[in-house]
Amino acid sequence: MSIRDIASSKLPGMVTARRHMHMHPEVSFKEKETYQFILGKLKQYPELNIRENVGKNDENEGAGIVASIGSGSPHIAVRADFDALPIEDQKDVPYKSQNPGAMHACGHDGHTSTLLGLVDAVMANKDNLSGTVSFIFQYGEEEQPGGAKAMVDDDALAGVDKVYGQHYWSQFDTHEVQTKPGAMIASPDGFYITLQGSGGHAAYPDLTVDPIVVAAELITNLQTAVARQISPIENAVVTVGSVRGGDAFNVIPDTVRITGTVRTFKQEVKEKIYEIFKQEVEYTTKKRGASADMEYKFGYPAVINHEEEAQLIADAAKELGLPYKEADPLMIGEDFSYYILNKPGAFFYTGTGNEEKKTTPAHHTDMFDIDEDAMETALMMFMKILEKESVIKWT
Repeated sequence: MSIRDIASSKLPGMVTARRHMHMHPEVSFKEKETYQFILGKLKQYPELNIRENVGKNDENEGAGIVASIGSGSPHIAVRADFDALPIEDQKDVPYKSQNPGAMHACGHDGHTSTLLGLVDAVMANKDNLSGTVSFIFQYGEEEQPGGAKAMVDDDALAGVDKVYGQHYWSQFDTHEVQTKPGAMIASPDGFYITLQGSGGHAAYPDLTVDPIVVAAELITNLQTAVARQISPIENAVVTVGSVRGGDAFNVIPDTVRITGTVRTFKQEVKEKIYEIFKQEVEYTTKKRGASADMEYKFGYPAVINHEEEAQLIADAAKELGLPYKEADPLMIGEDFSYYILNKPGAFFYTGTGNEEKKTTPAHHTDMFDIDEDAMETALMMFMKILEKESVIKWT
């Protein structure tokens, strides 16, 4: 059978698994039933070497699974994540989430179902292995500190030569594959600033230190400083996501809280912006008689694809006759970065956007869905990658 025929035969099973997970989502670090569902699927194959509770530690309630088949090199790993988001599912579909306040709003159910399909395909061709394949099922991607680093620290990549991963993307047409060498996905940092002023009656602002005015000035100063102190050639985004303070129209509050995110690709740019934040918060509040407490959380490293592996993905898509485009860097975040900081590898997108099937809403929204036909495409891609890495032949 051809790669396309094998992938097509696996699609119904992937759809069934994906819909089960979509109906029973669990948020980051709470994926107990999802973990057991995946484990049950893997235990159908006694030949698989299964490591349970990978990345489990005292700091989180999550755990991952690494399953392997074969021996020796080449040793190629493929990773998928399986956590959901704290979002209420608003879609009118038979597989709508049955867990209030939780939803697979980023496609991780599809990622995992595709990897389970790859397990099925590899196990059916295990006699054609010329090395080792590892399947990494990761928890907690959506919430920092994430599951990837803990799993890597727990030897999830032991013996691995290269590692690959993919993400379904609703803003690209179904079946389209995109990747690029180098900077692919940004590093997402978070900032949380509490401004302390001195409140009072709105009619007497001279008797107060108004934290709302300080907040407005600080936001402008941060945006201006980054725009003028970071080279325009560099990719850097500063976004304030929330400003909260005050409850009445005629009262100046004591405090205001500002939260937001910074997105960058280079460590030196990340560190420079952090220094800018420290200085601007100190100077702006001091001159206005206020004070501030700032928490700045460094997020996942940027996803920087290795050149050879990114080219292999591009070649695989072209050889399969799939629509291919070199990706533009995205300012999202993804902890797959930890894997390719440790081993050669690359990440790619598989398009799932289909207007007729209503699968174009953005990720992390309550109407998000994927065109399930894309799972056949992603499975074909992983199969072709394994073939091109000379670890298996498909029959």
